[in-house]
Amino acid sequence: MASRYVRVKTAQGQIHYGLLQLSRSVKVLDAPPWLQGEPTDLELPPDSYQILAPCSPSKIVAVGKNYTDHAAEMGGSVPEEPLLFFKPPTAVIPTGGAIRYPQQSERVDYEGELALVIGEHCTNCTPEQAHSKIWGYTIANDITARDLQKRDNQWARAKGFDTFCPLGPWIVRELSPAAQLQTFVNDSDRPVQSSQIDRMVFSPDFIVSYISQIMTLLPGDVILTGTPEGVGPLQIGDRVRIEIEGIGSLENTVISH
Repeated sequence: MASRYVRVKTAQGQIHYGLLQLSRSVKVLDAPPWLQGEPTDLELPPDSYQILAPCSPSKIVAVGKNYTDHAAEMGGSVPEEPLLFFKPPTAVIPTGGAIRYPQQSERVDYEGELALVIGEHCTNCTPEQAHSKIWGYTIANDITARDLQKRDNQWARAKGFDTFCPLGPWIVRELSPAAQLQTFVNDSDRPVQSSQIDRMVFSPDFIVSYISQIMTLLPGDVILTGTPEGVGPLQIGDRVRIEIEGIGSLENTVISH
């Protein structure tokens, strides 16, 4: 099994980065792993910590309409260049965290996505250089207030509510280009989304390079690479689970605001 890098909080409120062991204990690192964190003598027993989102990004840059089939279901085509938008860091919640359904919206959708974690300062990078700046991979749910997205001329409100970026559960260093992404709602064994990540139009290397021509990416920043077709509404009480082969699963429940 690939190494799983986690960020956790102890009962005393201390936050650590670490390596999740098969026993579910966590081998604590002395710094974030992308900043050359090394193992310490501290190991947290199972049930002595809470899993947090696996990083604390300065910014989350997302790509819209990066799968042809999703662009079509949204009534358009893939843009000639990546369509970028932001989600605020305050939107991030971990696996197991609650998605709050905002009072302003009557249609809140799930969007399962592959997320990239940046490991090095990245500015004006070529795609070849950008590849080495991607430290690892995790799972994201780009929760969207769809009615507000359609109403507003830009997407800050629809994408930016607190709890609208579930992220995790951990980071892996390597991922198969053909890894399967699937989204499940409640107890259904039939996915509402199912696609291979290599079907995205703009590749991770290209996306990171493109963004780096605009803004500097910092270690720990997160890039959301877009969602495949099958997006749909969530209701209060729903559980949504996103699985990416080779990473694991991200699961969250929807509650009223």
